[in-house]
Amino acid sequence: MQILRLKETVAFMSLRKYAMIFSAILMLASIASLATNKLNFGLDFTGGTLIEVGFEQAADLTQLREVLDSNGYQDAVVQLYGSSRDVVIRLGQRDDVKAEMLGNQVLKVLTDGTGQNVDMRRIEFVGASVGDELAEQGGLAMLTALICILVYVAFRFEWRFAIGSVVALFHDVLLTLGLFSVLGLEFDLTVLAAILAVIGYSLNDTIVVSDRIRENFRKVRNGSPEEIIDISLTQTLSRTFITSITTLLVLAALFFKGGALIHGFATALLFGVFVGTYSSIYVASSVALSLGISKEDLIPEVIEKEGADQEEMMP
Repeated sequence: MQILRLKETVAFMSLRKYAMIFSAILMLASIASLATNKLNFGLDFTGGTLIEVGFEQAADLTQLREVLDSNGYQDAVVQLYGSSRDVVIRLGQRDDVKAEMLGNQVLKVLTDGTGQNVDMRRIEFVGASVGDELAEQGGLAMLTALICILVYVAFRFEWRFAIGSVVALFHDVLLTLGLFSVLGLEFDLTVLAAILAVIGYSLNDTIVVSDRIRENFRKVRNGSPEEIIDISLTQTLSRTFITSITTLLVLAALFFKGGALIHGFATALLFGVFVGTYSSIYVASSVALSLGISKEDLIPEVIEKEGADQEEMMP
């Protein structure tokens, strides 16, 4: 493989200090928002009632929201489910009303307010204790993923790359959570799944970059660690852009045409792909460089075979 000349590379690492400052500001802003605004947890975490109903004709979501709001259900979240006649209604937790009774009340309100025959398809209740358990298990899932990634990259490459990868993943997760906190978007299980997918996407990109850096450290004889990292990032740049653009096209279709049920999922992935691509270039590589990665750390040790010296001395 032909190694790029130094003059043909993009000087990514020359901007690493500005990039790290920019990332630090965004991370601090995310932490501040999470501490003050917190996350707008959905019914999956807070508990509540989910009611699925069917209409004779296409449902007018604006009308349904107005009908429910005027009858004391201001917290109702109304979304289409599948077809234009199937609707899902999410209500917050109500301790004084049983789920079945609440479903009958909502069904009567919708029937009187729309003048259509409304069929009850299903009704589900999520208790607050179940929601707390889901939040705890979701947090443990992300923590376990980060620890496993740290161990894998440390064995696969080098501990400096492992720390850089985990810092980059933490950066991506924190900024995504910060986005949902700042905008007040609902955080449910689909968004949690999207964040785990962002971890996988960002890790894949980081592994590709780390592998190329290790390979070039062994092949390029002249050049500082900063220059070798720039060469590696330049070589993987086209692959990174093609992968990111392809993924973004699919996610854009989900975002605009996927409906309200997966809007949060698509939002988290769209933003996650952007920050994941950025972090694999600047955060992970910059952290490894700041920790003093060098050629000696990545060149494998030569293990002499037993008896090799004696064989060389024999005529």
